[in-house]
Amino acid sequence: MTQRERFVACMRYEPVDHVPDREFGYWDDTFKRWHQEGLPEEINNNAVADPFFGFEGHWMLPAPVGLMPGFESRVLEETEQYRIVQDSEGVKKIIYTDGTDTIPKYLEFPIKDRASWEEMKERLDAQDPRRYRDDWDELARKSREVDVPVQIHAGSLFGRLRNWVGFEGIALMCYDDPELLEEMIEHLCNIACAVIEPAVQHCQIDCGSFWEDMNFKQGCIISPEMFHEWLTPRYRRITDMIYSAGATMCFVDSDGNVTDVIDGWVDGGVNCMFPVEVAAGSDPVEIRQHWGRDVLMMGGVNKRALAAGRDEIVKELRRIKPLVEEGGYIPHVDHRVPPDVSYEDYLFYLRTKREMYGIPEPTDAPMFNV
Repeated sequence: MTQRERFVACMRYEPVDHVPDREFGYWDDTFKRWHQEGLPEEINNNAVADPFFGFEGHWMLPAPVGLMPGFESRVLEETEQYRIVQDSEGVKKIIYTDGTDTIPKYLEFPIKDRASWEEMKERLDAQDPRRYRDDWDELARKSREVDVPVQIHAGSLFGRLRNWVGFEGIALMCYDDPELLEEMIEHLCNIACAVIEPAVQHCQIDCGSFWEDMNFKQGCIISPEMFHEWLTPRYRRITDMIYSAGATMCFVDSDGNVTDVIDGWVDGGVNCMFPVEVAAGSDPVEIRQHWGRDVLMMGGVNKRALAAGRDEIVKELRRIKPLVEEGGYIPHVDHRVPPDVSYEDYLFYLRTKREMYGIPEPTDAPMFNV
């Protein structure tokens, strides 16, 4: 089977030669550690790591749904202890420079009220000609010929707004100004529909994707009722377009515990959860038990098991093996691999996963020539 055939069949619960061989990536500090443990120095980012380890890939159709233009990334203040920066989304934050990766301290967000939203909308013009291509005949031809899954990214309806308003700000906005919040969600939906329309008219698409990160260990930022009212019908507008181009599934990238709003996504046509973060409460076994085949998954291998040693790695892979055999599930680590996992244990994880699930070793991958 080609990678494309294998992906589509797996997501349809159809027979496959083996489950797709995918992983999610690595933190920067993980590369730094692994370079000291044998990983070649040139393997220093996720883009080059995937082919190095021999993972299967995908082809992304163009769909520029974000800020256009983005904000200028610049340093506003710098001392020996920290830097105050403005990032490409207009957020001002403190980044400490003591050599450790920490969550920045956020100082100011670009959207505070309706006036600042109107300013932000200038960067979210659905009619901006830079969002559109004129080579759709060639893209359409390629979308039918490539042997990897064809994917289109439909943006974000809430997670990006959380970035622009701030966690506390958007939580309060749900109660203080829900009309403004719904207006912003509608605007992002309209941009997504406008930008992906040429793709669905011309191309063959296997899956759509969304990025949200609106869930934490305790669940979603907003209630299931708010989710169904504000988000579900707008996801449906977008996913209906993607499915019209032949897609098998649409997935959402959201960390944390997603279980309280899975129904809202599924009702909106987003039928695949990713990366299924186990320690946060999104256990793939429990999700399959509750939702059955209505919910597809990618991820769900507890990253903490990789750090706990080889016995735990084997135990974790055995735990989810029945889901792999059932289908509708692509197993990989449930987030970026953290730096508390050794390079040798990671290679053991890959070898064990491939052997246990019948995945052939990719002997043409560069890692086999190191």
